[in-house]
Amino acid sequence: MSKLTPKVILEGTRLTLKTEIAFALNDHPRFTGPRKYRYHSPLISAEWCTFTNYPWGRGLINFAPEEAAQALETYRTWLRLFELNRYYSWVIDRFHISTQMVQWLIYNKHYDFTWLEEGLLPLNFRLIFCKRSPMSFADARQERLKVSGNPSQYDDLGKFIREQEVLEEFVAQSRLPVLRVDVSDNNVPKAVETIVDWMEATGGLSMPD
Repeated sequence: MSKLTPKVILEGTRLTLKTEIAFALNDHPRFTGPRKYRYHSPLISAEWCTFTNYPWGRGLINFAPEEAAQALETYRTWLRLFELNRYYSWVIDRFHISTQMVQWLIYNKHYDFTWLEEGLLPLNFRLIFCKRSPMSFADARQERLKVSGNPSQYDDLGKFIREQEVLEEFVAQSRLPVLRVDVSDNNVPKAVETIVDWMEATGGLSMPD
């Protein structure tokens, strides 16, 4: 059996089950191999608020204009890390597509990440776009409110629907192989199987020499 080294970027607005799918992928025997015990998972996120010293602050997605250089250097650093560790699996819960969407909607600023995707392509990275029907956001919000530490962020569902529309535009421009996954039914196991099947069928589970 060849070494499993899948690399995926999960994109989508909030309430599209990206994080749940990310954790499930990292435990899937066809994705990262059978595990008899739990060990460190290579799961990262651009949504971490690493630029500010308070919760729900700014980071790689929602950085302020004066932090653009810091954000771009962070992306260059991540890319270099991936290049140096190409024979490894990476699961990313939101990355450059989310950055493009947020920066466009908040600051009307377009960031061209062609250089980033050109670096990700030879590493066999794949883009998974998680989306849901507009009508299904309400039920998803009710479930999220049961566990959220910041429930006010889910007040305006129209914002998420607009974000999803803009994300679709940027996903359509991406150079990476893309799989669109509909999570309107909130079925995480089904979504995970769809992703793993696609990765297996398209050669996304291993790295060519």
